[in-house]
Amino acid sequence: MNEPKLVRSHDFSIIEKLARGIWHRHYVPMIGAPQVEYMLEKFYSKEALALQQMQGQQFWMIYLDERPCGYIGISEQQSDECFLHKFYIDTSLHRHGIGSMVFALLIAAYPKTSTIRLQVNINNYKSINFYFKCGFTIESRLVVDIGNGFVMDDYIMIWKKNQIRSESS
Repeated sequence: MNEPKLVRSHDFSIIEKLARGIWHRHYVPMIGAPQVEYMLEKFYSKEALALQQMQGQQFWMIYLDERPCGYIGISEQQSDECFLHKFYIDTSLHRHGIGSMVFALLIAAYPKTSTIRLQVNINNYKSINFYFKCGFTIESRLVVDIGNGFVMDDYIMIWKKNQIRSESS
């Protein structure tokens, strides 16, 4: 894996293309094709990504052998807190340790961060288990109407830098 690189607006088309492939493979069985298409347009069009960037979200591209294979979207909420909006790696590369390496690099890139929160679909067991492995715990549940008759039914998960995990967690 190569070092993740901060994304500039001219790279939004790469994120848009990656998102389309990843979301169709990963989320269609979970939430259905109509909601996937709606969410891709709402959150992953070049215009939507530009707006998110203007609102403070930083995007990082993940590379494997110089080829883009994933992306992260993160924003600093306070001096020591971040919100991880996006963390996606091509599904064909899951279970190769890339996600864990990227998460470690993310922590190193934001050294003042002591708390990270994220939202994850309550039926996204594979991702929830990955986040547990990284040290996240479930903080709460959030159901949000995103329009067009669709809702996001998510867990809010939290990671704390100095949180001590037991072997059973």
